[in-house]
Amino acid sequence: MPPPVGGEGHAVKTDNRAPVTGAPGDTGDGEDSGPRPRRRRRGRALRWAAVTLAVVICGTAGAGYLYYRHLNGNIKKDELNLGDSKVAEPTPNAAGQTPLNILVIGSDARDTEENQKLGGAKETFGSAPLADVQMLVHLSADRTNMSVVSMPRDTLVRIPKCTDPDDGTVYPASDGRTMTNQSLGHGGPGCTVATWQELTGIHIDHFVMVDFAGVVSMADAIGGVPVCVDANIHSRDSEGHGSGLKLAKGTHSIKGEQALQWLRTRYGFEDGSDLARAKAQHMYMNSMVRELRANATLSSPNKLRRLAEEATGALTVDSGLDTVKKLYDLSNELRKVEPKRITMTTMPNRYVGSRVEPTEDAEQLFRLVREDIALDGKDVKGKAEEAAEAAEAAEAAASGTPDDPAAADGEIAVQVRNGTATETRGAVGGRASAVADSLVADGFGKAVADQGAYTGEETTVVRYPSADLKGDALRVAESLGIPSSAVRKSTSVTGVTLVVGADWLDDGDYEAPKEDNTTPKSAEALNGADESACMHVNPAFTWS
Repeated sequence: MPPPVGGEGHAVKTDNRAPVTGAPGDTGDGEDSGPRPRRRRRGRALRWAAVTLAVVICGTAGAGYLYYRHLNGNIKKDELNLGDSKVAEPTPNAAGQTPLNILVIGSDARDTEENQKLGGAKETFGSAPLADVQMLVHLSADRTNMSVVSMPRDTLVRIPKCTDPDDGTVYPASDGRTMTNQSLGHGGPGCTVATWQELTGIHIDHFVMVDFAGVVSMADAIGGVPVCVDANIHSRDSEGHGSGLKLAKGTHSIKGEQALQWLRTRYGFEDGSDLARAKAQHMYMNSMVRELRANATLSSPNKLRRLAEEATGALTVDSGLDTVKKLYDLSNELRKVEPKRITMTTMPNRYVGSRVEPTEDAEQLFRLVREDIALDGKDVKGKAEEAAEAAEAAEAAASGTPDDPAAADGEIAVQVRNGTATETRGAVGGRASAVADSLVADGFGKAVADQGAYTGEETTVVRYPSADLKGDALRVAESLGIPSSAVRKSTSVTGVTLVVGADWLDDGDYEAPKEDNTTPKSAEALNGADESACMHVNPAFTWS
C-alpha cells in the first residue's frame, strides 16, 4: 500500500512561504472529524467536480441566451490570473482553431450558514477558503475530444507571487513548496490559475468556481444521475464516520444532498481510501454527462430555467465567462464532444511524507495536454507537429516568402553543437566533431563543429532561423535519419544548427526515439462512454 496522505489545514491571509509539514485532522469533509488514516485523503479533490463539470459542459443547455439575460447579475466574477508570469497561448492548427483550457475549482468556503451546514467543521467558519477541487478541462482545437486532469489538493507546489485584486494585498511566492489548495487564499481563484500555469506550462483560458451549496442546488436542479453499487452500502461506522450514503445493491438515480453524499463517500467504497472515492466521482461525472446529453426532459423550459438559476447563482467565473451568452457559447463548444471521446484522469503523483508531488508521468500527461494530443489515443497525427506546420505556413503566407528548396549539400553551412550533457553527467567529449566529420564525409563540406559549451538537449534537434533555410535544415536532418518533427524554427540560432542530443551518444547512425504519446497508466484514465462501471462495496459497510 502507498504511504498515507495527511490532513488539510487552512490558508490565511499571510505569507505562507514555509513548506507544509503537517496539518490538523480533516475538518472539511463532512464525514468525520479528527485524525483518520492519511491514505484516505487522496481523492477528495473531486468531491464536487461532477456537478461543476456538468455546468461547464452543459452551460444553459440549449436555451436561448436572451431568455436568460436577467441571470447575468447572478454571476460572480474575479480576475483570471493574479500572477506575474504568463504562458503563451497555443498555436492555432491548420484550420485556425486553438484548444480551450478551463480550470474548474471547488471551494470549501464556509462563509454562509448553508455552506457551514453542508461542510461541517464549525471551527473553520469564515476562514480563508481552500481550492479543494482543481480540475483542468481541455477541449481539443478541432473540438473532437476532451481531456480532464484533476490534481490532488495535497500536491506540493510553489505558489507564485499573487496580488489580491480587491485590496491590493501582495502574497509573496512561497518559499519552498506548499499545498496547492492554499493558492485560493492568496487573492482568489486567479492565484490558483497562476499556480497551475507555472506548474504545467498549460495556458488557461477560463476558470469556473463553485462552493458546497452550489453543488447541492445544481445537483437537485439537474435531476437524477444513475449510479451503481455491487452490494448494499451504508457509509457510517461505529464512531459516526462516513457520508451517510445508504443505497441498496444495484443502480439508483440520485440527486441533491444524496448526490453530494455519493461524491464525498470514502467509508464504504473499496478499501476506504480517497482513491476509491475518486473512482466513484469519475463514474458519477461520466454518467451525468451521458444523462444530460440524452435526457429529453432538459427541453422543458421550467427545468432549464431552474438549472440556469441555480448555476448562475452558484458560479464565480473570469470576465470571459461572466454572461449567460458567454456560458451558452462555451456550452455549445463543449457539447460537440461525444462521451466516448471524453477521458478523465488524475495527475500521477507520489507520496512525500504526508503530501504528494507530481511524478515524471505527470509531466508526460501535461505535455500531452500542452500539445493537444487526445488522451484516448485516437489522434492520427501529433497536434504539436500540426501546430508548428500551421504557424510556419501562416508566417510564410504573411511575409510572402514561401519556404526555399534545399541548396546543394556542399553549399549548406551547418554548425554542430554538443548537447549530450544531462542533469546527472557531463557532455560526452568529441560528439560535435564526430558528427561534423560524418557530415563532411557525406558531402556537407561546410559542416563545422562548435566547441562551445551548451545546455544539454534530451533529443537531437536541427534548428534554423528563417523560412529560407528550412529546406536546408530538412535536408541535413534527412541525411542523418533525423525525423522532420525534430527540425524546428528558432530565433536562438543564426544558421542551420544541429544539436547532438543525449539520445545520440555513440558513433554510428542516428536512431530516432519513438515518441510516446500514450496516457500514463498511473493517470487511471476513465472513458466517458463506460456504462458498466459499478462501485465495489467494502463488506464492513454493507447491510442486509
